[in-house]
Amino acid sequence: MDMKNIILLALVAILIIAPLVIYNGHGEEDGYFGGSDDAGGDAIVENNPDYDYEWFTSIWEPPSGEIESLLFALQAAIGAIIIGYIFGYWHGGNKARKNE
Repeated sequence: MDMKNIILLALVAILIIAPLVIYNGHGEEDGYFGGSDDAGGDAIVENNPDYDYEWFTSIWEPPSGEIESLLFALQAAIGAIIIGYIFGYWHGGNKARKNE
């Protein structure tokens, strides 16, 4: 390995480790790692206390957070399969046209 690769590897390690060290022990309770959905909703309520920004209610609420995560992962996997199939079909069609 040349010196350039070692320096790049060290920089990557620092970029990975530094946030873990800086934010060790902090969580959402301390205001870190909050999502933009939470921040947006809080800003709306803070500026307009009488405004109701809930536009709809869910038809079905999953029985637990684990089920909700499972359904989200399943939805992501199905979307990835569909996108992968479309790109594969497109790539295969281009390759077949080149071979003709």
